[in-house]
Amino acid sequence: MRTIILILIVFISAFVKAQTNTVLDTIYANDTKNVALFFPEPIRQGITGSDNFVFTYNREKGQYFGLLQAKPGKESNLLVVNRNGSIFSYIVRYKKQLSKLNYFIPLSNSIGNEKPIVIDSIQAETSEKSIDNRTYYYHKFCSYLLNRNQRIGRIKKRNEGIVLSVKNIVFDKEELYFVIQIENNSTLDYDLNFLNLSIETRQKGKKKSLQSLYQEPIYKHNLPSKIAEGKMIQFVYVLPKFSLSNDRRTILELNEKDGERNIELKISHRYINNPN
Repeated sequence: MRTIILILIVFISAFVKAQTNTVLDTIYANDTKNVALFFPEPIRQGITGSDNFVFTYNREKGQYFGLLQAKPGKESNLLVVNRNGSIFSYIVRYKKQLSKLNYFIPLSNSIGNEKPIVIDSIQAETSEKSIDNRTYYYHKFCSYLLNRNQRIGRIKKRNEGIVLSVKNIVFDKEELYFVIQIENNSTLDYDLNFLNLSIETRQKGKKKSLQSLYQEPIYKHNLPSKIAEGKMIQFVYVLPKFSLSNDRRTILELNEKDGERNIELKISHRYINNPN
C-alpha cells in the first residue's frame, strides 16, 4: 500500500508540474534494440504507462542508466525518479527504425522533485543569501584564475583554424575549475553551439565499448556565444569535484552552430586527479 501511495504522489506531482511546462520531449524505442537513458543521479524508480513499453534498470544497485524497449502500439509516458528525488517525464513512442539509441539527460530536464520544500520567509532569505554568496565567490575566483599565469600541461586540439585547449584545472573547496581557451585562427567567426564536458568509460572485455556521461557545470564564467576571427577567448567551467580511475577520462566536446568545425578534446585522468 505504501508503494502504491508513493507512486500516486509521484504521478500527481509530475502531472501538476508538467501542466506549467512546455510539451514533453519524446523518446522512441522498438523491440529489436535497447535505447539507453543516462541520468545525472542513480535511478530509484522507473514507471511506464503502458505494457507495450518496458523500462529496465538495476533495482538493487543504483545505476545511472536504464534501458527502454517497446512493442507496436499507442504512445505512452515514462516517469523516472532519481535517488535525490528529481523527477523526469517523457512521452514514449514505438518506431520501427531508430536514429538515436543513447540519451544523456541533464539535471535541467527535471520537471520537479517528489519532496515538497516548505520553508518560512526567514529560511528563504537565508537560502537566497547563501546562493548569492556562492555565486559571488565563483565569480571572484574565476576572475582570479583568468588573470593567473598558471598552466597544468599541454591539453590542446585544433580543427580548421579553431584551437580548443584546457589551460588549467584547479581544485578549490569542493569544486574543480576548468580554465578553457578557444582560439579562432580562421578567417570566419565561430558561433558556439555548445561546449559539453563528459566522463567517458572504456569497457573491458572481448566487446570493447565506450560509455559517456554528461557532467552539468554548476557555474559558467564568461562563456562566449561567438569568437570573432583572429580572436582568443578564455572562460571557466565549475564542476563538483570528482576523480577518475585508469579506465576513465574526461571529454570536452566543442560544437559549432551551423558549421562543422567541431572538436573533441580528451583529458587524461592524471590531470583530473592531480589538479593545481
